[in-house]
Amino acid sequence: MGDFHTPVLLNESIDYLITDKSGTYFDGTLGFGGHSSKILETINKDGLLISTDVDLDAFNYSKSILGKEQNMKLYNFNFSKIKIIAKLESIKAFNGIFADLGISSHQIDDPASGFTFRKEAELDLRMDKTIKLTAAKLINTFAEDEISNIIFKYGEERNSRKIARRIIEKRKAGSIKTTTDLAGIISDIVPERFLNKTLSRVFQALRIYINKELNVLKTFLDDSVDLLAEGGRIVVLTYHSLEDRIVKEKFKYEALTCVCPKDYPVCQCDKVQRLKIITRKPVYPSPEEISINRRARSAKLRAAVRI
Repeated sequence: MGDFHTPVLLNESIDYLITDKSGTYFDGTLGFGGHSSKILETINKDGLLISTDVDLDAFNYSKSILGKEQNMKLYNFNFSKIKIIAKLESIKAFNGIFADLGISSHQIDDPASGFTFRKEAELDLRMDKTIKLTAAKLINTFAEDEISNIIFKYGEERNSRKIARRIIEKRKAGSIKTTTDLAGIISDIVPERFLNKTLSRVFQALRIYINKELNVLKTFLDDSVDLLAEGGRIVVLTYHSLEDRIVKEKFKYEALTCVCPKDYPVCQCDKVQRLKIITRKPVYPSPEEISINRRARSAKLRAAVRI
């Protein structure tokens, strides 16, 4: 798998996830098979793994190496379709649900994937190529305020207005078609020492918006809690503050026994606690792992158990 992607927090993920080696597990972010392969190694012949990925390149690669596994089912679906997949497989509950929200090293490094700003490629950024809106279409047709708001909201980039203004100026002279076209526009106005971070934030913002990643994550988390068996665990790896905040707040909400205002003398909400958080603080990659795989440095693992 290392040729395409080095799985992050691999052993920690499996240790938190698997409690029953004969259980049924769901990997919502199959990618190039790193975590799924480890799950298969850990469960026994009576266990079952359902894995899915909307990225067709990743799906086809993993299908070529894992497709013949007897206790595994593969789907080319977005992980937000977990309830549909469960119905198709007649699964009432999972013993463990896993998601690694990072994009793969292959997606970052391969220009044809359109996710890197370091090499020239079509300005795309779609995980699912059936989505109509591409990054190029967004950059060339959205209003200045819309572009600025997207970059600020989803990239947390303070220079969003300045960047959006320059994009509008440049597109008057011709379409912005490639990743390097956009990177060049940003490099004209951002100091060299801040350039990589700014480019990362802008491309992240466009990718999140186009793929509706935060809404998709919320749907996945809601449905995952519904589908966890008692004692089943959900494990999620995040890589930036926006998605980590969503996971943290969802786990926190589901771990509460009451959500009434503090001045209520008696609980009136009938809130039922469904999760117990088992990582009070997020688990981070070790210095050794980061030294081997620098892209792991921003990862956080959070885990909870269904009660």
